[in-house]
This record gives sequence, structure tokens and C-alpha cells, in this order.
Amino acid sequence: MSPRESATRLSVLVRHNALLMLREPGPLLSRMILPLVFITLLRPLYLAAQGRTAGTEQAVVGTLVTFSLLALSISGSAILAERLGRTWDRLCGTPLHPAEMLTGKAVPVFTALLAQQLLIVGFGVCAFGLRVPHPFLLLGVLLSWSCTLLGLGVLLGVLVRSMGELSAAIDIGGMLLSSVGGALVPLGVLPAWVADVAPASPGYWAARGLHAAHDGDASTAATACGTLLGVALICGTLASVRLQGRSGRLVAL
Repeated sequence: MSPRESATRLSVLVRHNALLMLREPGPLLSRMILPLVFITLLRPLYLAAQGRTAGTEQAVVGTLVTFSLLALSISGSAILAERLGRTWDRLCGTPLHPAEMLTGKAVPVFTALLAQQLLIVGFGVCAFGLRVPHPFLLLGVLLSWSCTLLGLGVLLGVLVRSMGELSAAIDIGGMLLSSVGGALVPLGVLPAWVADVAPASPGYWAARGLHAAHDGDASTAATACGTLLGVALICGTLASVRLQGRSGRLVAL
């Protein structure tokens, strides 16, 4: 297996999976549009509670974390659809490596996840005057969070057995992780026990990193990014192990 052959197969997979996503744009469009509506409708509540600057920041950060967790459906369904269509069975007889298959799926999904987050931030800047004084620090957090979402989505996609299970896991898990993580409501106004368990949620580190990036706190943002990338690595490793047998080849799921 030469690097050129691997690169050729990978490019074909990326184009194929991008086309599959674009042919069914409904889920992607809903994850792009709904957060903008959410910010517009609920921002006045945050302004009344926290003031204009802090309220706008909380509205954007909370919406970004919550709806990006719900966007796990994009990455999870990309894997699950192949399983339900029995594509995995046919791939067992090909020279594809699990890493190639996952990367071919990951590139279009990662692009969609990052685009969603950039759209939410851009909407906050253009529509409500959100300040972004440290754009590169913010981009670093967004990239790390996108990696985490990708890893979580792929892991769910190889573990669940139906679209119904995937939908339930994402709806329940996404809202739970964002709420416990202090995305929708600041941890300071939640019960004390929530603050104790919040660090167990990736949503906590995403929100913490985004607030730190906004404030220019590079140390806290770096800690958040490191934690998020660690979660992504663990999820990606577990998914890859699930996809291969003892021979290292793709197995039917």
C-alpha cells in the first residue's frame, strides 16, 4: 500500500461523503438556522440578567455549545447510515484501512461542524455587536471543540443500532451535557452540586474555553483545548478499535 494509493482512496472517500451530505441538506440546514433563531429570541433574557456585554457573550456561547452538541447527529448519522445500508460488509473485502474510512467521513463532517460554529459567532458579531478581541485564540477553541464533537459523533455512530437510538442519545445527551456544563445557564446560578460535576461534561470545557478566549485568558483557553482534544482522542480511538478486528481490517457491525 503506497502513500499515493492511500491518498487517492482518501480523496475519493472525502468527495463521496461530501456529496452524500449535500444531497440530504435538511439536517445540516436545521443545525445552521435554528441556533440563529434561538439567539435572537432568548438574548433579551440574558441581557436583562447580565447586562449587554456579558449577556450577549453568554447568549452566543451557550447557543454555540448547545446546538453544536445537537449537531452530533451529522457525524453520527454519517457512520450509522453506512452500517444500516450494509456498506461495512462490502468494505471488509477492500484494502481500506479503518483510519482511511474514518478520515473520509471526518473531513466533510468536521467542515460542517466548524462552519456551524463560525456562523453562530459571525451572526453574534454582525447582528448584536459581539466583540471578538482575540480571534486566533477563539479559533483554537473552536477547532478543538469541533474535534471533540467529531469524536463523540463517530463513537455514537459505531455503537448505536438504529436512527432512533442515535436521535435519543443525541437529544438527551446533548441537552444534558450542555446544561450541566453551564452553557445555557451560568454555573453560578445553578445548584452547587452542578458545579461539582460540570467538569465531567465536554460542554463545560467548551464554554470555559470560549469565555477564556473572549477574555484573552490564554492559559485557561489552552487548558480547555487540551482537555477537549484529549476527549476527542479517546473517542476516536475507541471508535477505531470498534471498527477493526484482530487483523486490523474493517469488520461488519
